[in-house]
Amino acid sequence: MTDAEELLSLAEDIAREAGVLARRRREEGVRIAATKSALADIVTDADREVEELIRARLAAARPDDGFLGEESGAERGMSEVTWVVDPIDGTVNYAYGTPHYAVSIAAVTGEPSPEAWTAVAGIVYTPVIDEAFTAARGEGAWLRTQGGGPQRLAVSSPTDAGALLATGFGYDPATHEGDLDRVRRVLPFARDIRRAGAASLDLAYVAAGRLDGYFERGLHPWDHAAGALLVTEAGGVVSGQPEGRPGRQMTIAASADLAARLAEAIYR
Repeated sequence: MTDAEELLSLAEDIAREAGVLARRRREEGVRIAATKSALADIVTDADREVEELIRARLAAARPDDGFLGEESGAERGMSEVTWVVDPIDGTVNYAYGTPHYAVSIAAVTGEPSPEAWTAVAGIVYTPVIDEAFTAARGEGAWLRTQGGGPQRLAVSSPTDAGALLATGFGYDPATHEGDLDRVRRVLPFARDIRRAGAASLDLAYVAAGRLDGYFERGLHPWDHAAGALLVTEAGGVVSGQPEGRPGRQMTIAASADLAARLAEAIYR
């Protein structure tokens, strides 16, 4: 039987260590190592170094587990657990010196794909402001800081002023018109739209009630693995496509009523 709290404790320790490394490398100066899907889709040396640290720490503690990382790909393990890792979510922010980036680590069981896995533990950690958004399956979602006690998270519901929503845009210019069209369709019931550039933090902020809802096309598994668990453990709903689960075609996160309203607008 997988101990979700034990997995979460390990993930938090490693995420905090990884966050210290990421912040130190940012202070020393960032070098762009490569581009990925498009010229604007970058990876830094720090992304790779931070992922290597996370992978090494997990392998030392749990050598039989699998691993799925943004920078180093997938490796099946012999246990039921796979770790899904985004070492620095918000790399463009990170490269520009904008302090809105996070380390995202999730432990999932079952087949290591979003359509099939069950997330059991997750953390989204922001090194600059030292906020750890954490969740263990069945134990709720919490905000933990070094200096204070844990605060339980709960999703919010929109007020009469409308829903505060977040979204993002893909790196491929060919997708931008569709992204903008979705924004136009949700604007009638939106209070405002935020586009901050780190999907894991958008999901964490939905869980914390700092955003009412979030939607985005084009997410990878490591973008939402930890954040989606935060939202559901905070009483929210995470849906999308394919097969009604968060994925490359769409991810939606909000309270149940708002999630249904977002889906109706986005898919029409």
